[in-house]
Amino acid sequence: MVTRDLLLRTAFCCMACDGDIASDEIDLLKEFVQNDDTFQGDDVQGEVNKCIVAINEQGASYLATYLNDVAAANLDDDSALKLITVAIRMIEADNKVEYSEVRFFKRIRNELKISDDKLYEAFPDKDDYFLPDIVAPKDLDWTASFDTITL
Repeated sequence: MVTRDLLLRTAFCCMACDGDIASDEIDLLKEFVQNDDTFQGDDVQGEVNKCIVAINEQGASYLATYLNDVAAANLDDDSALKLITVAIRMIEADNKVEYSEVRFFKRIRNELKISDDKLYEAFPDKDDYFLPDIVAPKDLDWTASFDTITL
């Protein structure tokens, strides 16, 4: 089962992975918090603020730790699909899909055990997200810094 923490960090990391957090992405995170029972909790605002502090302090290692946590979660197919849905929706929230976002998504996908067939069945119009890159470097280039997000 995918946890609220992992979904929230998925949304946050997909917002931040291109070095910019767009207002449309913040609006989508607010929508998740308001409408998805998984995101309900005592202090989602505080958790998001912790993510901001952590990524500002740790940079690429924060994203790498997140990817390790995805792998360690050993998600079943339904949980993996929920995580992927959150990631894709967040990447597409600002109607501007950057290569860095798709590349980060592919890193997430590599940590999941779900089959390509199930992904193509669930997301038939998202081929670009699932096709392998010719070159997919393991290192993450990270130089951005973010301000507090108000939900």
